[in-house]
Order: sequence, then C-alpha cells, then structure tokens
Amino acid sequence: MAAKGPVQTSTIPTEESDLMKITPLGAGQEVGRSCHIVQFKEKKVMLDCGIHPGLSGMDALPFVDMIEADQVDLLLISHFHLDHAGALPWFLQKTTFRGKCFMTHATKAIFFWLLSDYIKVSNISADQMLYTEADLEAAMDKIQVINFHEEKEVNGIRFWCYNAGHVLGAAMFMIEIAGVKILYTGDFSREEDRHLMSAEIPSVRPDVLIVESTYGTHIHEKREDRENRFTQTVADTVTRGGRCLIPVFALGRAQELLLILDEYWSAHPELHDIPIYYASSLAKKCMAVYQTFINSMNERIRKQIAVNNPFVFKHISNLKGIDHFDDVGPCVVLASPGMMQSGLSRELFEAWCTDKKNGCIVAGYCVEGTLAKQILAEPEEIIAMNGQRLPLRMSVDYISFSAHTDYKQTSGFIRELKPPHVVLVHGEANEMSRLKAALGREYEGDTTHSIQIYNPRNTISVDLYFRGEKMAKVMGTLAMDKPQEGNRVSGILVKRNFNYHIVSPSDLTKYTDLTLSTVTQRQSMFYAGSKELLQYLLTQLAGPLEHVKGEVTDKKQILRAFGAIDVIIEAKMVTLEWIATPCNDMFADAVMSTVLQADSLDEPGYLPQTATIDKLHFKECLIELLQDMFGEESVPKIFQGDKIYVNVDQKKAHIDLAKVKVTCAEDATFEQIVQTAVSKLYQTLLPVNTQLK
Repeated sequence: MAAKGPVQTSTIPTEESDLMKITPLGAGQEVGRSCHIVQFKEKKVMLDCGIHPGLSGMDALPFVDMIEADQVDLLLISHFHLDHAGALPWFLQKTTFRGKCFMTHATKAIFFWLLSDYIKVSNISADQMLYTEADLEAAMDKIQVINFHEEKEVNGIRFWCYNAGHVLGAAMFMIEIAGVKILYTGDFSREEDRHLMSAEIPSVRPDVLIVESTYGTHIHEKREDRENRFTQTVADTVTRGGRCLIPVFALGRAQELLLILDEYWSAHPELHDIPIYYASSLAKKCMAVYQTFINSMNERIRKQIAVNNPFVFKHISNLKGIDHFDDVGPCVVLASPGMMQSGLSRELFEAWCTDKKNGCIVAGYCVEGTLAKQILAEPEEIIAMNGQRLPLRMSVDYISFSAHTDYKQTSGFIRELKPPHVVLVHGEANEMSRLKAALGREYEGDTTHSIQIYNPRNTISVDLYFRGEKMAKVMGTLAMDKPQEGNRVSGILVKRNFNYHIVSPSDLTKYTDLTLSTVTQRQSMFYAGSKELLQYLLTQLAGPLEHVKGEVTDKKQILRAFGAIDVIIEAKMVTLEWIATPCNDMFADAVMSTVLQADSLDEPGYLPQTATIDKLHFKECLIELLQDMFGEESVPKIFQGDKIYVNVDQKKAHIDLAKVKVTCAEDATFEQIVQTAVSKLYQTLLPVNTQLK
C-alpha cells in the first residue's frame, strides 16, 4: 500500500492528498522535549509534548511555533517523564489547542504529582515558569484516559495503545488515518525487569514506525551483571564510611532500584545499620500509585502481591527534604531529579562531592547540558548553583538502568514488524546516525524486505506518500437488490471521514447525520387580466389543468399545471407555489412567462376550443413513419385497439398509443430510438400533454 514516489501534490485536491508529513518539533537528533507532528489527509496528530531537561523557561519548549495549535486534532502522551509530558499543561492552557488529549490511567495519575513537584523545585524565577499549579489542575480536566488495547476514534483518526515497558503506564500508540497505520513507540524497553513487563509486539503491521534511538548502536550489559555491579558499588561506598548518592527521577527507575537495594540489604545483615533513604516529596504518593496499579506490572510482582506488597520496603525510609535529614554517617540516598539540574539531588551532590569517601552512581540516561552528563567526563571541579567552584573528589560511576532499547532490542523489534518506513527520533545526532547506518547495513542485502530509514532534525519534515483504493459501500434499501452486471446504482455518495457510502435519499437520516428538507417556493405577481384567457393559455402550455380543492371561493381559484405548479388566482394577483426541484423550477418559469403574457393581452371576444388529436390519424401517421424507418415488414398492416408493435432483427418494441410509451425488453437502445420517433410525431400533431380522444 505504501509507496514513496514523485507525486505532484499541486495537482491533487487538498482533501485527497497522498502526502504524509512527519515533523519532529523536539527530540529530532537530540534527547529531550519529545514532540512530533503527523499530518495526513488534513488530520494532525501531536505525539508527546515534553520539555528539555538541560534548558529552562520558554527555551525548554518544543518548536511549537511551527504549527497552529488549533489545527491539531489529537494529542497523545506516551508516558509521564518530563521530557515527554513536561510542556503539556502549557500547551493545553496557554495555546489555542482545542483537540482531544489522551494518556493511560497510570500515566495520568503519576503525571499530576510529578509535574506538581517539578513546579515546586524548579530553580527559576516566577516570570520564567511555563505554568502554575492552577494551570496544571485546569489541564487535568482536559486529559482523557485510554486503556491498553482499547480502540478510540477522534475526527476519523483511529488509535489504540500497547504496553511499552519503560515505566509504569508507558504506552506505544498505533494511529490509523485513512487506512495508513503509524506506530509511535515513545520510550520503550524489550527487556523485562523486576517490576515491569517488556514492550509488546503489535499484532498489526504498521506502514510507518516512529522509534526511539536513545542508545544508538550500544548494547546493554546483562541485567544480572548490571545489578551485581550496582549493589557492589553501593556496598563498597558505605563500608568505607562514605555516603552514596543515587540521583533518580521520583518515578520510574527509582522503584526498580529500591526493589534491588531492599532485597540486597535483606540478604546482608551487616548492612542493616546503614540507612537507605528515598528522598522525594512524592515518596508516599508515588508508592500509593504503584500499589494501585499492581496489575499493570509483570507476573513476578502480581504473584508476590498475593503474599506481601513488594513496594512496602523493610530497609528503606522516606525522606521529604534535606531539612529532615541527619547527615551523620554512611547512608544511601536516592534523590530526585535524576539529572541533578536542581532540587534535593543537586543539594546533596554539592554537599558531598568534595569528600573522596563518598560516591555517586548515575543510573539513567543523561541529557547534554545537565550536571549528571557533565560529571561523567570526570572534571576536576564543578560549579555550584550559587556560582561557587567545588572540587570533585567523590567517586562517580555510570551503571545504566535506563529502560530504553539498545541496538539489539531495536533491531529485533523492527525485524518483527517489518515496516516499510522507519523514522528515528529521541537520540543524539551521532548515535542516531550510527543506528541508521547499522540498520541500513542489516537490510542492505535483504531482498525480502525493503526498508527506508530517516533521522530528521527538529522542524525538518519527512515526506511520505501513500496511495490506496477508494471503495464505496452500497447501504440501506439500495443494497437489498442483488447486484447484476450492467445495472446502474443511483444514490447519494456520502463521505464520512475516510469512508464512502452510497445510500438512497430516503435512507440519509438512518445512516448519516444529514436530514432531508423540502423547499417550497412562492412567487406572487400583479394580474389584472382575464381569468378565462389565463386558463386558456396555461392549457395550451401544459395541457389539461387540475382543479385543486381547498380554499376555493368566488374570489380565489387554484389550478395545477404540469401536476406540480399551483396557480392561485385572486383579485388583482396570481401566486405560483411549487416544491423546488430543477424540473419544477423550469415549469414555474414557463408558467410565470404565460401569466405575464396573459396580463399584457386584451381580453378576446372569443376563445377557441382546445385542440385534440385524431387518434386514427395519429395511428396512420405512426405506421407510415415506422415503415419508412424500419421497412414495411417491420410493422403489422392490421391491428386493433391502442397497442401495436414494431419488429426489427427479432427485437420487438411494444407501443402503447394511449400512454405514448414504448417498451423493449431485449434492447434498451432500440427502445429509445422508437420512443423518440413516437414522441416527436405526437408532439408534432398536438400541443404538449393533450390526451387522445
């Protein structure tokens, strides 16, 4: 179905354009402020609306000034992380967006607390804040929820979601517009960890895959090795009398690390005197959410909950803030935010970084421009938030628990789905380029599957062309008769979103939101002429007139011409009334002309009788005409009554003289030829619609 080619879109009507545009407004050759616009068939879908962790204020927003917010039909949020959802309250409250916004139940529950905390801990002035607590609360009312695998439709855009792993509630969205399917992965992980299941493989093959490329061609170390290295590093730090800082986001990887540490501490009694703190103002709220959505986690957690709640930790205490912390000896602190831009993790790092006994474990992906990324390069000193230069003496280890796919997982995911088009997003430019090259080499010699790979920069569109068949379904009373070759179907073609139906006018109200209306037209004219003259001229025009019963008095008379035009004759006035149709409008014009003609004439002293046709004379003339046309043998020389026939090449056309009607079952063309000849002769001998004697 999908084909990219040199289509001249300028010659194609806008609503039928085959061009699909995919434009990253953020996370195009960068990590952070994920936001992508998919535009196809006059529909616009926005995928995620995040902020850049390394920037602040308006600079952190995606390039949303490239679009008109009120033209976006649908906004889908993949998960609650700030780089995917942090700009959402601003977009919902501070722009002209009027579309629908969807996320999963768990994402919405966590989203509110996470952004509420972000507003409180942001280390920027009030005038630089993108939104307030009131804006966040108002935005929550505009967010709708969707279940995994639940199908919804907005303005003709069908969509549903799959489990993406990564964090609790994370979703991959499948969007279908005019039969073309786009899968957006957001951040996803194909590896099951201690509490989350791995990302699903959709059963439906997408035409376009928009996939993250965070780790490019890197391959993660085995989970067991990673966990062993992590617990050993933590144990080494505290046993030498140091303090171990683990900067994490309040939700996501923090819960995974807490499960690992609680299990390790339980297995090592010698560590029981060393406290572990989960330092987040959201700690209790976060745990309540995780305990609520146990069924969204993997089978291991669901089985364990029957015995005891794995998120009720034995060796971990909650720490609301630095004011409640007694810094008196070795300890382990998990503090947010994960990239140490500000907040408690930044304060603790600045307090501990000068002591070589202390250690910091960076456990997630770090974006350029953040302190977490900076310390991985092992600088001799760092600049504190107050501008002071501090020597960096504490140990820094990078042990990635980031639940993003590595090259092996991404490649396997693409091979399972076999999409014709892959758009890489959410990756640094170099990593993305390496991934594109590696995937290209992988499919270079593959004759069974052709794949196009794109890695667009921010605001640069990927143009794809999709051309499919257009099919109209016959519905209602028109569909009751079995279709036969050569039979014409006549009805109204209704286009609703991307579906076409042919229905009878009488079925419009059943199958559409349309209603049938009847327009009755009236035209009044001054008339001072003779009623008898007007009636005579109308009879000459339209044949016998019908006298309509109704409000007829000595001063009012109603005549019906052509069986459709009511002529209401009153003192000094004639009014025409009819149901508007193209044919009736034409009849009304003719009647109006006749009324004006009658008004302009003087009343005659004598009106002749209406002419009638001589039936015998008509028969004789018709026989002569048919014999001249088809030969003497084609028409019988003797016949009785008002019916005759003409026979040519074993095709018989029956002629009803009283109705001036011709029928021929064998040949419609022959029927039409004879009908035309009979009608023309009849009209030549008699004014229109005059009946036989």
